[in-house]
Amino acid sequence: MACPPPKIRSQSIEIFPLCTCSSTACTATKVTMADSKENELTPITVITGFLGAGKTTLVNYILKEQNQWKICVLENEFGEVAIDDGLVAESLDAPEDLITMDNGCVCCSVRGDLVRTLGQLATRRKDFDAILLETTGLADPAPIVYTVQTNPKMSDNYRIDSIVCLADCKHLEAHLDEAKPDGSVNEALQQVAFADKILLNKVDLVTAEEKAKLEARLRTINKFATVIETEKSRAPLDRILGLNSFNMESILSYDPNFFDDEDEKKIHNLELVQSVGIKFEGSLHAQWFNMFMMDLLRERAADLYRTKGLLSFHGQGDTKFVFQGVHEQINFGPAQKPWKEGEVRENKFVFIGKNLDRAELTKSLMECLYKEGKK
Repeated sequence: MACPPPKIRSQSIEIFPLCTCSSTACTATKVTMADSKENELTPITVITGFLGAGKTTLVNYILKEQNQWKICVLENEFGEVAIDDGLVAESLDAPEDLITMDNGCVCCSVRGDLVRTLGQLATRRKDFDAILLETTGLADPAPIVYTVQTNPKMSDNYRIDSIVCLADCKHLEAHLDEAKPDGSVNEALQQVAFADKILLNKVDLVTAEEKAKLEARLRTINKFATVIETEKSRAPLDRILGLNSFNMESILSYDPNFFDDEDEKKIHNLELVQSVGIKFEGSLHAQWFNMFMMDLLRERAADLYRTKGLLSFHGQGDTKFVFQGVHEQINFGPAQKPWKEGEVRENKFVFIGKNLDRAELTKSLMECLYKEGKK
């Protein structure tokens, strides 16, 4: 009889449901990739950013000037100002009321439940190339990510494409340095930490030296995010939309140098929030790794903003696994391509969060490696 894969959960989140039995007859030890319907889902790009960073200008550009993309902009009702004088009319009393622009884009104010708004858009979602969800003032996009990924009405129609932080190049450093009364992480640090892409706006207002210094600091906080320079919020939309940057597979495209710690040996990182990349060869013991991740998420979920991994498990043949998470919400599955014959089985991990200890994380992860003769 086939051995069923164990369901290991942390805070009601299933982590890595792999069978750890040693039976050669077990049919559950091989995880096969289900048919992906991701390409059929409408991508949602979540935009975060401080007041004055240029969000209004960006949305106006998307709605009124560019003609290459048909985008549905969901405007947070608590945004800095109305997108344009009269563009979002005061008569918008319900989320199903839409304003259609000449270029085919659509603007909608979210005045209640996001699920309700997206649910009402589902019947015409294929009219759009993408949905842009503006969340000015929201430092932590985890609730949005969780809703889209776990609500069947959402996950059947939408996927998170990327999290984009719109930052004011001239004033971002001051926001990053802002001290919170209780010593916690400020909103600017969180927004940078969560981002897949950072739109560094108003670069024309700073010197080359100031810009280089800021970009170096951003790499310290989140060296896995792509920094895109813009002036007057004229963003190259093909570099931020429809790229599936949030997908688990995105770790496969990281520069191998991102996982080297040479810079950390030379520079003492004083940032409260930082990014850590770890890599090592070998195959992981599924049960040991599950236990490590469960303990880590139980104890540190609030501190871990983003996690990603590329994994090789003992007993899983040539299947390559990937995962990505926001806080305790973890998505896990087989990569689109298996390990190639002769390819080095190198595990890669990305952690972005506060108070991270690279040495301790590396030690704990390497203790999860499968060792012949040990169960």
